[in-house]
Amino acid sequence: MDHRRAPLPYLLAVGIGAALWFATSFISGHREAWDGSAYWALTYPLSMLACAFLGHSYPERAWLWALLLFEAQFVAMLVRNGEVGSLWPLGMVMFAILAVPGVLAATLGAWWKRRQL
Repeated sequence: MDHRRAPLPYLLAVGIGAALWFATSFISGHREAWDGSAYWALTYPLSMLACAFLGHSYPERAWLWALLLFEAQFVAMLVRNGEVGSLWPLGMVMFAILAVPGVLAATLGAWWKRRQL
């Protein structure tokens, strides 16, 4: 299946990223999920697993799933905060940096899938 025409991997990446951010923010009581230890102890590792899963499930351009997942967390942060704020460019860069290990995880997932074929 050509994922460029199928919305499912895009929806999964964005949905998982936003859901993880909102759930962590709600559970931790922090306005920004990464302000709590739950983000670093649970959400970030789960994000890596999700990136690996998406890369394995949709190996073509696997890196894209990590970028979408983390930029969805950025958008979820903006929605949760109710404002964009003047530091949004810095936030976007921070999420892109956080996505780098996710890109690696997605790439490894895609490599594993190709190895199995």
